[in-house]
Amino acid sequence: MWKTASRPRWLMPALLALGLLGAASTAAAAPDFDPEKTGSDAAALVDELSDEGLPRDFLVKALAKANASEEVLDAMSGAVERHLEWPEYRAIFFTAERIEQGARFMERHREALERAQATYGVPPEVITAIIGVETYYGRHKGEHRVLDSLATLAFEHPERGDFFRGELAAFLRLAYEQDMDPQSLLGSYAGAMGYPQFIPTSYDAYAIDFDDDGQRDLWHNPADAIGSVANYFAEHGWRRGEAVYQPALGPEAPPEGLALNQTSRPETTLGEAVAAGVYPLGRTLESLADNAQAPVVPLRLAAEEGSATYRLGGYNFYVITRYNHSHLYAMAVAELARAIAADAQSSHQDEDPA
Repeated sequence: MWKTASRPRWLMPALLALGLLGAASTAAAAPDFDPEKTGSDAAALVDELSDEGLPRDFLVKALAKANASEEVLDAMSGAVERHLEWPEYRAIFFTAERIEQGARFMERHREALERAQATYGVPPEVITAIIGVETYYGRHKGEHRVLDSLATLAFEHPERGDFFRGELAAFLRLAYEQDMDPQSLLGSYAGAMGYPQFIPTSYDAYAIDFDDDGQRDLWHNPADAIGSVANYFAEHGWRRGEAVYQPALGPEAPPEGLALNQTSRPETTLGEAVAAGVYPLGRTLESLADNAQAPVVPLRLAAEEGSATYRLGGYNFYVITRYNHSHLYAMAVAELARAIAADAQSSHQDEDPA
């Protein structure tokens, strides 16, 4: 997962889907990347990490091979960014092929997904939808060398250098601890890696060895990716058995005094949403009264021809926004998950001889 001041985190999977992430840069190394040049940023990082116990020769060798990438800086600047409304954003991910491939992914990895649900409480279709949105079930993990991307952003980005310096340090620790060649690992232009597109600090904090083979491998091992996504959500407060969202009705104009499309911890209650005119579909007056204090995320999404549609996100909707701080991203994951589950169920019924 990644987030920058200039480019919303949700745009990366959109660009992956549209094929706008370029190949790895082959630009020459910038002067400040020289890990043996006294006073350089790279040399300072080598000193810091070697003081922590990482071998100096490993660090020098890695950073000496890091290439500066103008392409990465251009991508982070938001030069190709445009604002997407919900119908346009949804269309990127909500396709018949992506839904079908999601159902197949669930079938192929049923054991790992069911074990993840039993352990962490996260449904298989939600885990699958995250991987489907991020990398099309592992098809598009990124073609940039992670070392180049993170070194460029750590040493050259004018606003987020400190953040990415921390990510570069975490990446070098990870590569050394897992005995991986840092020059060989590919990811997004912002250093997101593997099936679930974890940035290095998230990899360090939440990636798990879910098949007990002795390594946390998010690049090649879908079982580890499945367990790691479930672990990420559990660590962020996923509530077992609760719905992500429910359809709702609301006024034509945005209701006054009601915070819409928020990605912060939900502070609006169901009672407050109802008082503002946003009603969950299929709920009786009694059930509304019984759950009046339940936290909700009122959502008003653009629809066709200038109209709008309403949803009420639950606490788990908020948890999905911890993966990516965009209500559109969370809604895309939630809708794709429902469609994948329905497709998988339909396929099982078709195969049932009864």
